[in-house]
Amino acid sequence: MSKKQIEEVVRHSLETYIRDLRGTEPDNLHDMLVHVIEKPLLDIVMKHADGNQSRAAQWLGLNRNTLRKKLVEHKML
Repeated sequence: MSKKQIEEVVRHSLETYIRDLRGTEPDNLHDMLVHVIEKPLLDIVMKHADGNQSRAAQWLGLNRNTLRKKLVEHKML
């Protein structure tokens, strides 16, 4: 799957989410979306990095401490 295809999946999902609100205005959409996308991203990267936080942080372009903080926030540690 290409970056473009991932973008289209996200675009479609957001369109569906907003449509399903049926006129109710979304609240804090950015934070909600980041949180929803971040958890599976961290899960998959940690899995493919065999649980190695240093390697996963490098793949994600994050500092290891930042990765650890995010893992704690998502209750993944």
